[in-house]
This record gives sequence, structure tokens and C-alpha cells, in this order.
Amino acid sequence: MTATATTSWSSASSSESQRVFCGCRVSVSTVGSSLRVFRDPEFLAMSGTAFARAQAYSTVAIALALYAGIFDVSSTVEGLFGTAFALVQLIIVLPLGRAIDTGNAKRWLLFGLGLNVAVFFGFMAISNVAGVIVMRVFQGVAASILWLTGSTVIGEISGEDEQGLWLGTYNQVGAFSSLFGDLVGGAILAVFGFTAAYSVLAGVTLGAGVLVYAVLRDNPGGKKDAEEATGRETLESLLSLPTVRALVGFRFGLSFGKMAVITFLPIYAHTEFGMNPFVVGGLLAGGKLTKALTQGYVGNLTDQWGNKHLFIATGAMLYAAGALLIPLAGFARGVVPSVTLTLPDVANAPTGGIDLPPAFFVLSGAYMVCGIADSIRLPASMAMFVEEGEKFDAVGGAFSLRSVAWKVGQVIGPVTVGYVWDAASVGFAFGLAATLIVAATAVFLVVYETTSPSPEPTVGD
Repeated sequence: MTATATTSWSSASSSESQRVFCGCRVSVSTVGSSLRVFRDPEFLAMSGTAFARAQAYSTVAIALALYAGIFDVSSTVEGLFGTAFALVQLIIVLPLGRAIDTGNAKRWLLFGLGLNVAVFFGFMAISNVAGVIVMRVFQGVAASILWLTGSTVIGEISGEDEQGLWLGTYNQVGAFSSLFGDLVGGAILAVFGFTAAYSVLAGVTLGAGVLVYAVLRDNPGGKKDAEEATGRETLESLLSLPTVRALVGFRFGLSFGKMAVITFLPIYAHTEFGMNPFVVGGLLAGGKLTKALTQGYVGNLTDQWGNKHLFIATGAMLYAAGALLIPLAGFARGVVPSVTLTLPDVANAPTGGIDLPPAFFVLSGAYMVCGIADSIRLPASMAMFVEEGEKFDAVGGAFSLRSVAWKVGQVIGPVTVGYVWDAASVGFAFGLAATLIVAATAVFLVVYETTSPSPEPTVGD
């Protein structure tokens, strides 16, 4: 049974009156605003971990574009920056899910935050491509711990009927933080360099650790029996559920395409069009902004309307459309005007302003589409995994399966797309990414609609 949050409002939606409209359950109350969950101090503490994790991911993504230029590597090697990050996560995610379900999630969070701080100091010391790849491995371990543990804890402490709202808002915090990392992290990299950027990340992460230590309950969600939680039999039981099988298969194809966008978009902007880190950060911020503004609201809609699989499919198809728009940046010159931003006269700031080439607006628009797509898909996907995991008291196990499906595509996606880019063209590479997303979505809908969906969990299961 899911543990409820300690505050009295956290399960309020379960007592709200409901009406059925066109087959969908809709709350007549308007208290589903994502701002409501911030009243819970534990949610605030968990938001700190999401903020630290997402800010680090975004800032390092821009730094990787700089490393690609500094070391003058091929697109295939650039793909290894993403593959190294994901490969270690693929290896550890299943045992990590078991450890989270059977151990103390608070201690895992603190360990993950501490490891991230060590990673930032490691990045300060690198001097070659091999060093970048090694540190990406350690960053992958830390990020996996923080994401899997954080999502599990949020799923456990949320109210029975508010998992979409809590998870959507938790992701919304991550999206705002990622946007912050794009803008502030990109600016610091452009003006002050690597050491200053990594120092800021270390300070934010340490602050998040203090907040978790001081506020979050010990052992949030309760410790599960080691023989029952996230073992082989539990994972097999989870995979026996039609909904889980449909979701796991879908995430493989989606991850292949999406990770190609995440890995190569900043690199493409910097190496092909000469955008500096601040401009690249601004480009990425547009997609994070659309993702941040809408995710909590859409998460609440999934709680009220049901039909989560349709939210997932709609978001995935929209993401494929965004991926197809990216190669059009190469045709923007002469069609879209360039813009020069005048900067205030501050120390270390570039003189003469910042040029935004025509490609900036195409790439920014494409990534905004991708951000809206994620807002539609993510809350529904995560809520469905929580619902299925609760049936076996193994939410961490369900999220570990979710991660495994993602990591398989994440491992082979960036390096494969990088190879295709080198062998063919940027258009062919992103076209391949979009095609795989569309194919995965079609298979997901067929599998989900032609099998009996797992019954909705009820209070007391």
C-alpha cells in the first residue's frame, strides 16, 4: 500500500466529488493546481534534488558541446559522450531499483548528491576526450541514483489519487531547473569558464543535500522485504502485466530517438553554426520553458481524465515532429533574419553584442515543440508505472524497468545516430530518430489496445 504524505491536504483529491464526462472521470474541484503540492515540506526537499540533478545535466550538456569543439572530435565520438553516460546506468538500474525498494531511500539520495559533487570536481581536472568519457560514466551513476530514487519517493509519499499531479509537478521543477542550467550555466561557461560553472553546480548540490537531510523523513515509503521487492520474481510479475510490457517496449524506441536530440542538438548548434555557450543555453531554454510551464497542469489532467496511453502517444508523435524540424536549421540562412543582442558593459562579457544566427530560431522552435511533447507524455507515463508497481509493492522496481527500457536505446542511440550523421547527413540522422519514435508509438498503441490493460489499483491494494 502506498504511504501517504504527512500533511492533511495531500490526499484531498480522493475526497473530492467526481463526475463522469464522455467516459472520463473529472474532478469538479479546481484545487488540482500544481502549486498546491509545494505546501508539503517533504515535496520541497525532494524538489531540491530534482533542481540539482536537472541543472547539472543541462550545464554539462552545454559543456560537452564545448569539449567537442576543443578536442575536434567526430560525430561518432560525440555520440560516445551520451553512450558512456547511459551504458553504466543500464548496468546498475535493476540492482539499484532493488536496493531502493529494500533499503533507505533517504540515504541513497544523500549518496547520489555527494557523488555528483565529486563528479563536478572531476570535470574540473579533465584534459582530453578520454577524461570526458570517464567522468560521464560517473555522472551517469549519480544521475541514475537521483532520478530513480527521487521518482520512487515522490510516487510513494503522494496521495493515492494525486500521483500524476505530484510526479508532473516534480518533473516541472526539474524542467525549470534545467532551463536555469541552460541560461545561467551557459552564461557562466561563456563568461567565466568550466571551473566557475562546476563550482556553482557543486554548491547547489550541497544545498540540496542539506535540505534532504534536514526535512525528508527517514526511510520514506517504508522498507520492503528483500525477498519480495524488486527481485527476479517481482520483475517477472511486473512484466506479466500488459500495461508494463507495452510501456517498456515503447520506451526503447522513444529513447533511441529522443537521446539523439538531447545529445546532438547543442553540439550541432555550437559546431555547425558557431553559437557560443550562452546562445546554446538560450536555445535549449525555450524547450525547457514549454516543458516547465505545462507539465504540472497536464499531470493533473491525466489524474482527472484517465486514458493515459493517449497522452503518451500524443506526446511521442509531437516529439517526432520536433526532431524532424531540427535539420531545417541548415536552410534558415536567407529565410530567417539574424538578430544581434546588445549586452550591458560588464567584466568578461563579449563585446559588440551576441549574434543570433537564423539557425537559432529554427532550432529553438523545434526544441520548444519537443518540450510541449514531453509535458504531455511524461506525467502519464510515470503515473502508469507507479500504478503498476504498487500492485507488487515495488514502485522502485517498476521505475527500474522503465529505466532499463530507456537505457538500452540511450546506449545505442547517440553513437548510432552519430555514425549515420558521419556516413550520410544531419537530415538523415534526425529523420532516423523521428522514424523510430513514430514506429515505437504505433507498436505501443497496438499492444496496449489489443491486450487487456491491467486493472486500476484501488485503495487498500
